[in-house]
Amino acid sequence: MFDLNINHMRFFILILAMLTIKVSLGQSEDQKNLITEPAQNKLENILTKLENKGFSGSILIAHGDRIIHSKGYGFSDLNINQRNSSTTVFDIGSLAKQFTAAAILKLEVQGRLNVNDKISEYFKGLPADLQEIQIHHLLTHSAGFQGAIGNDYDKISKAEFITQAFETANRIDPGSIHEYSNVGYSLLSLIIEQVSGGTYEAYLKQYLFDPAGMKNTGYVLPKWEPNTIANGYSKNKEWGKPNEKPWDSDGPYLHLKGNGGILSTVEDLFSWHLALLGEEILSEDAKSKYYGKHIEEQPGDPAFYGYGWVIIPSRRGTDIITHNGGNGIFFADFWRLLDEELTIILLSNNASRCPEDLAVKLARTILN
Repeated sequence: MFDLNINHMRFFILILAMLTIKVSLGQSEDQKNLITEPAQNKLENILTKLENKGFSGSILIAHGDRIIHSKGYGFSDLNINQRNSSTTVFDIGSLAKQFTAAAILKLEVQGRLNVNDKISEYFKGLPADLQEIQIHHLLTHSAGFQGAIGNDYDKISKAEFITQAFETANRIDPGSIHEYSNVGYSLLSLIIEQVSGGTYEAYLKQYLFDPAGMKNTGYVLPKWEPNTIANGYSKNKEWGKPNEKPWDSDGPYLHLKGNGGILSTVEDLFSWHLALLGEEILSEDAKSKYYGKHIEEQPGDPAFYGYGWVIIPSRRGTDIITHNGGNGIFFADFWRLLDEELTIILLSNNASRCPEDLAVKLARTILN
C-alpha cells in the first residue's frame, strides 16, 4: 500500500508556499477575473515545460463556477499514442475518502446513523478495549487502526478483513492522536453498506454522484469505453489500468474499497466541487462537520483533518480545503480555496513524472 497524504509527503511545501501568498482577491478587475493574461501565459509555459519532461495527466483550474483552464497532457495510452484530455478517467487514490465521508454524513442527514455512534453497533464481537471507538474517530483517523493490513489488490473476505483490522489496531484513547488509516475508511464503507442495504458504490452513485451530475465516477457502475481509462505508468514502464487489476465483482477488495481506487475525471471532480457549494448533497450543518478542524495532523501543526479533507489556515485568515492521494503510479491533488473561489484539480497517470508541489506552483502563479 502506497498512499500519499499532505502530512507525510509534502506538508512543509504546501504550508511554506501558501504562507507566501499575500494578495487579497476581489479588489481589482484582474482579481475579479482571477487570472490575467500574463498569468495564463505563465501557466501554459510551466505546464508545457513539465509535459516536455514527461508529465502525463489532466489539470483543471477554475474561478468560481468558471473553468479557466482544463486540459490534458501527455498520453493515456502510449501503445496507441492516445493523449490525455479533460475527460480522461484516472484512479484518484485517497480523494475517495471525501466521498466516503460525505456518504456517512448523508446517512446522518437521512437520520439513519450518527457520527457519534459507537462502531460496536455495527461490528459485533468488537474487543472490549475498542468499544469506545465512534464513527467520528474512523472519519478523523483517530481510532488507532493501522494504515494498511495488506496490499491494494490482495483478495480478502469481509470477515477476514474485520478480524485483521481489530487484531492489529493500536489500543489508544480514541480521538487522542491522528494516525492516517486506510483501514478505518474501509470499515466506514462496510458501515455504509450495512445501513443502506446496498453496495458502497450504489449508495454513492444514488446520493452523491448522480445529484452532482458525475457520469464518469465510480468503481464498476459507469459504462466506460476502455480507451477512456488511462493506463498507469512508472516512468516509461506500463503498469496498466486500475480496473483491470484483481477486483471483486463490485469493485476493489477491502484493502482499497472506501479509502481509494475510485476512478474519475477532472471535470467530474469539478462538478462535485460545485455541488458541494449548495445543499443538495449536504446541508450546511453537515458541511460544518465535513470541513471541521477536528484533529491536528501532528501536535502543534496548523493542518487539521476534517472528514476526508485536510484543512489548512492561510495567512489571509482563510482556509485551504485539500487532499491528495496516489499509489506510486497514479497521483491526484484537489485544492479548494472557497473564499478566494479558486479550485485546482490535478490527476496524473505517471506519478514519477509529477512534482508533488505542482498544485502549489500553480496556485502561486495565479494568486501572485
